[in-house]
Amino acid sequence: MKKVLLVCLAVLIGIAFVSTVFAQTSEKKETTTTTSPGKKETTTTITKTKGMEFRGEVTNMDMATKMMSVNGKKGDMTFDVSNAKMKVEPTAGDKVKVKYMEKDGNMMASWVGIEKAKKTETTTTTTETKEKTTK
Repeated sequence: MKKVLLVCLAVLIGIAFVSTVFAQTSEKKETTTTTSPGKKETTTTITKTKGMEFRGEVTNMDMATKMMSVNGKKGDMTFDVSNAKMKVEPTAGDKVKVKYMEKDGNMMASWVGIEKAKKTETTTTTTETKEKTTK
């Protein structure tokens, strides 16, 4: 009985890891049809793209063209944010995290989030001096 439970647990853990991998990739199918005299040919191409992340500071945000430039550790990158989900529109100087995919040579952002600044702990020390008076 213990072996059966152990096998079931192993299968469930395996499914959990595999499902996260499939959630990160998306597929794009392209179908082209070529017709020649008396013959039809159909070709199907499957392209897989993986979602990527980029972190950095916004250097330019242009909502007219729906483009955003971000400077990070890997350098300066420009993203198309026309279809990106954003709670708040970032401005120049904001630290952001961008989830994007490369499509036709362009970086297409799917999600943009503003990163909160890390809290720095400040401590204040006060010293009191007591004077003794003798009579």
